[in-house]
Amino acid sequence: MKIDEQVTDVLHYTAFSSHPDGGNPAGVVLDASGLDDAAMLAIAARLGYSESAFLTGPPEGLAGEAGRAFTVRYFSPRAEVPFCGHATIAAAVALAERIGPGDLVFATRAGTVPVTVTDGADGTLRATLTSVDPRIEEIAPEELAEALAALGWPPADLDPLLPPRIAFAGNRHLVLGAGTRERLADLSYDFERLATLMRKLDLTTVQLVWRATDTVFHVRDPFPIGGVVEDPATGAAAAAFGAYARELALVPAESVLTLHQGEDMGRPGLLTVTLHAGDPKVRVSGTGTRIPR
Repeated sequence: MKIDEQVTDVLHYTAFSSHPDGGNPAGVVLDASGLDDAAMLAIAARLGYSESAFLTGPPEGLAGEAGRAFTVRYFSPRAEVPFCGHATIAAAVALAERIGPGDLVFATRAGTVPVTVTDGADGTLRATLTSVDPRIEEIAPEELAEALAALGWPPADLDPLLPPRIAFAGNRHLVLGAGTRERLADLSYDFERLATLMRKLDLTTVQLVWRATDTVFHVRDPFPIGGVVEDPATGAAAAAFGAYARELALVPAESVLTLHQGEDMGRPGLLTVTLHAGDPKVRVSGTGTRIPR
């Protein structure tokens, strides 16, 4: 294991909030060229954030402006994950603070993810990632029953207008609609039982959703396979949810959705999901800021 914590510059950023106490924290290593897999996992485990991002030079043939294209790998405290939305936003903001706003290209294990960072009038940086091509699939009745049992949700607590589905936009997420805001707020589940099912179905999170208005949603994401009870703000799941909502015609093909996440954890975050008619990919936007250490 190659790791020297004295020389490895590990940055701490939060995504989907302009305040350090909001959103989802991520570790960011802008030069991970000297780290092997075990070292990256050890850093992610030491930080304890739901994921951390590790950047190296781009693979051969990756399109993008010189100095603005990177290979990115993501590690939770327990394992590598193919893609992570909030760590992508965090890494993009960290890069923009050093090389300026503009277009970036990230080569991830889930595919190529373009990211654009803009600088607001107040100096707040905002990053927008574009997902890989999404897909939606059914979940078997017995697997849905097991998920509800692990969560402690009676089937009657589901929102019949938000049908359960597995949605993918870089990672697989089980989308479940909560019938009430109170149901969403009351999260107490069987950690190991849900993790076992998620490993079986190759899920990254379970996205629990309550619809507040036509385009505003409150969401929570249990993440036991990553070694944490809940992910505070989940960009990959937001992208998957956008694809889900469009596929099921829950929103118009041309839509801007607002997702509130982290409120029940005391880390409020705001995610913007943009859908364009005729384009299967989903855009997820949010602010980010450095966490003082």
